[in-house]
Amino acid sequence: MTELSRRSLLSLAAATLPAWATARPAVAQTVRRPTVVNGRRFRHYDVFTATPLAGNQLAVFMETVGLTAAQMQAMTRETKFSECTFVQPPEAAGTDVRLRIFGPSNEMEFAGHPVIGSAFALADEGAITTGQREFTFGLGIGPTLVELEWQGDRLQFAWMTQQKPVYGPTLNAPGPLAAALGLEAAAMRPGVLPQEVNCGSAFFMVPLASRAAVDQAVVDTRAVAAVFEAAKMTRRGLFIFSTEPGADGATAYSRMMGANEDPATGSASGPLGCYLVKHGLVPPDKAGAIVSAQGVKMGRPSRIHIKLDMNGTEVTRVRVGGTSVLVGEGWLRSS
Repeated sequence: MTELSRRSLLSLAAATLPAWATARPAVAQTVRRPTVVNGRRFRHYDVFTATPLAGNQLAVFMETVGLTAAQMQAMTRETKFSECTFVQPPEAAGTDVRLRIFGPSNEMEFAGHPVIGSAFALADEGAITTGQREFTFGLGIGPTLVELEWQGDRLQFAWMTQQKPVYGPTLNAPGPLAAALGLEAAAMRPGVLPQEVNCGSAFFMVPLASRAAVDQAVVDTRAVAAVFEAAKMTRRGLFIFSTEPGADGATAYSRMMGANEDPATGSASGPLGCYLVKHGLVPPDKAGAIVSAQGVKMGRPSRIHIKLDMNGTEVTRVRVGGTSVLVGEGWLRSS
């Protein structure tokens, strides 16, 4: 091919291409990236785990001055987390901060993993002094003490004090509840009955015979509602568990069942420990070292520690503890 022919073919090809393909590159210009306006800084923790992307997610907002309840509610919905916390100046004597806890649809007086995760956030921020042994949150239910354990200058573990247990009604015919969980009646643990227990928040403890049964449970929310209605009982979240031993060494293998499953439920863990001791599933001399393995089935394994002080068979103090890991941080607009 002659040089003239080659140039002719190139000219013809260029003529058939769209304009954007033959346009000369524009002179590079500096692009101004958008920034978050009216943003509030947050830290994102996975709670009741030391492994990132496990445990229960929590966003902790530190800079909350001027935020309304409606804004905090909307910001929580935006994260899609089960809870977010907003740290504010103390309101009551004997407290170090006021901690407001929001779920997707409402403000909560008390919740477990938000308290533990917020303690780690405040320690990482320096708001809790390195080596400090106690810190008191002002919650909707009142002052809540957290005891802190350190490794060097890093917070290693936090223990949250919960209220002493209040034992509610039992379900004397658990068969329909088993059916509402998609299980045979034989899946229920024999010799003990499901019961409501409250250590600041009320949950319905449901003992199952095996870990396999815990994993197999699938909640039918309408059927569960019908069970509570027939028993003339207030509907509660179902905390199902088995004390069947496993390789993880946990005392109980657990799931929090509801419209959405929860990978780690600190507020239900105190009631779990109290139920285990009350019904003889854990002896009183082992009440100070109970461990709940939760969230395994849903792929976010959590390890929640429960420590009960006992006077004979009476529970005199309830503590729930764990660790947390920082996995992210950023800014979220408040309006």
